[in-house]
Amino acid sequence: MGHQIKVNSWGRLAALARPVRQQVFCIEQSIPLELEWDEMDAVCQHAVALDDHGHALGTGRLLPDGHIGRMAVLAEYRGQGIGSLILETLIVHARQRGLSEVVLHAQSAVTGFYETHGFIAEGPEFMEAGIAHQTMRRRLV
Repeated sequence: MGHQIKVNSWGRLAALARPVRQQVFCIEQSIPLELEWDEMDAVCQHAVALDDHGHALGTGRLLPDGHIGRMAVLAEYRGQGIGSLILETLIVHARQRGLSEVVLHAQSAVTGFYETHGFIAEGPEFMEAGIAHQTMRRRLV
């Protein structure tokens, strides 16, 4: 089964990305809806992984300043490389923008995933939306 990645604005991809984020963050992780949706979606590039039938399996976003966020893959599709595909796609877009680095706030439970993609943890662990996080950075030059 091949996976296609679409990259576009929130206006074009919200209908695909929103249900994935709602399922992973709001339902699975109990993050309040008002913390999940923010005004930054409108200025981000969004990536959505689709299956052969056009169903969204995962998503992530790239902010104009090089922050990657809202990385989410539906539970039944984790461990199949979908998150890696989304992350690498966002990194390619950051490079195309001429950014020298990308930064993200990884949930502490999954820092190993980001380390395999060249991200390095920095600073102390912190709480965000009631979940332990770690700032991680990857230089692109």
